Amino acid sequence: MTRNESSPKSHPTGYAQTSLSGLLMRLLFLLLVDMGAVWFLSQLMSEGIWFLAGVIIVCVLGVNVFFISRKLYGLRWLSPGLVLLCLMVIAPIIYTVYVAFTNYDNNHVLTEQQAVQVLELETYLDEGAPKYTWTAFRRNVANVSPSGKYALWLKPPSGQGLLALPGEPLQSVQPGTAGVGPLNAEGVPESIEGYQRVSRVDSVIAISELSQIEFGQAPNVIKIKSLDEAAQYKQKYAYDAEHHTVLNQETGKTYAPIEGTFTSADGEKLSPAFFTVVGLRHFINTFTNESYRRPILEIFAWTVTFAIVVVAVQFAIGLVLSVAFMDLPRRIAKIIRSVLLLPYIIPAYLSVLVWSSMFNPNLGIVTKVLNNLFGLPLDWTVYPMGSRIEVLLVTFWLGFPYFLLINSGALQAIPEEILEAAEVDGASGWQRFWSITFPLLMEIVGPLIVLAAAFNFNNFTVVYLLTQGGPPMPNVLTPAGHTDLLITYTYKLAFTFTNSEYGLASVISILIYFVLAPVVYTQFRHRQVWAEETSNA
Repeated sequence: MTRNESSPKSHPTGYAQTSLSGLLMRLLFLLLVDMGAVWFLSQLMSEGIWFLAGVIIVCVLGVNVFFISRKLYGLRWLSPGLVLLCLMVIAPIIYTVYVAFTNYDNNHVLTEQQAVQVLELETYLDEGAPKYTWTAFRRNVANVSPSGKYALWLKPPSGQGLLALPGEPLQSVQPGTAGVGPLNAEGVPESIEGYQRVSRVDSVIAISELSQIEFGQAPNVIKIKSLDEAAQYKQKYAYDAEHHTVLNQETGKTYAPIEGTFTSADGEKLSPAFFTVVGLRHFINTFTNESYRRPILEIFAWTVTFAIVVVAVQFAIGLVLSVAFMDLPRRIAKIIRSVLLLPYIIPAYLSVLVWSSMFNPNLGIVTKVLNNLFGLPLDWTVYPMGSRIEVLLVTFWLGFPYFLLINSGALQAIPEEILEAAEVDGASGWQRFWSITFPLLMEIVGPLIVLAAAFNFNNFTVVYLLTQGGPPMPNVLTPAGHTDLLITYTYKLAFTFTNSEYGLASVISILIYFVLAPVVYTQFRHRQVWAEETSNA
């Protein structure tokens, strides 16, 4: 049987050639995506947000290539996921590394372009600047922004009056033209078309709003100084884009950018500052400055200890319970196991808050019981060692059901024939467990133990909700606490610290990655978690 010549030709990938309508739909889709991307990019670039603009460009180019190339046909359906992967995972990682080399903090959040725009809005009053008496007129339109609500009639000491509108040049208007009515005895128009004169009393009420508005157009900007006077202000700072310097036109000082701050030769600094690349400054401070290095090293040591101790104890509890349940009747073991799994089922957020109240020095039931039984002081949890024991106990409670589950499943997967053969050979129960059960168990749960250690290395929820990382360490420049893990310390640096040291927080995030990545990779590779099994056909 021969193929009909009129049938569609087979595509190399196995798909039929795209019809004209399908091609047009694809091009229309790409056109809409590209038009939206161009508009969004224009907004980002106007604000100087170049990194996100670059990420968007890469994503849009990738989508276009996927939908145009026949060889990449399969990636069309994966493109939404790949775009999200790029935006939500890859881009933040790259940006975190970039921020580690910048001075990004609360005082340096703007780009240089944005900082200059703010500085150029500042004005000053020159000694010889023209001064006017003023009368305000309010527009007869509702829902108008303050900058478009008012007009001023300016009367100089001598000469003709001027009409001043926000953002427009000053106008020398003859009465009877441009909507301006005849002048009264005070030289003020009796009416202005579209406006209503503001009385003296209403001017007092609106003075705070009026004083914020700039009337006229640069460089002839008029601002209200008082109820009786308005004056012409000048732009205080002028930016030299060629040399990246700012000139104070009032004093003549020049300010050059030094690590994100425009600074004069005598050390005077302008605000706002901007974020810029400062190289290895944060890395150097982390490892050489004692005020930074000491808390980081102590927190790092505690984080490693915490992860190892928690996983070891949780695994031991889960293993002991799993072995014990094997000798119990199935129904009883099932009931007890269900009860012990409750800490794992209840959200950790709620459990930690309950434990926090139970450890309260004044009202907590745990502290009162320990005080009555062992004479421990009620405030033992406010000391460094006591707070660390508190964190460990709560973490043990929350995590042992996980190991109970995986150990129970792994033990059931071990072939009974092997254990029976060892028993026939005369091996004791301990020998069978240590030489057969435990090695086989570790082969099964080893990768899960590694993942659990990585999880507890970054166990933010327990530490932050229970102690907020406290009690605080003395004589340090950053918000370091004795129970802080690297992850909680990073969070506090970035989001709760007064100066929000984003750059230093990024350095610690990189440190966390370089600690965890090799451990997880080597353990997984050693246990051949990702090995591909092949069989002969």
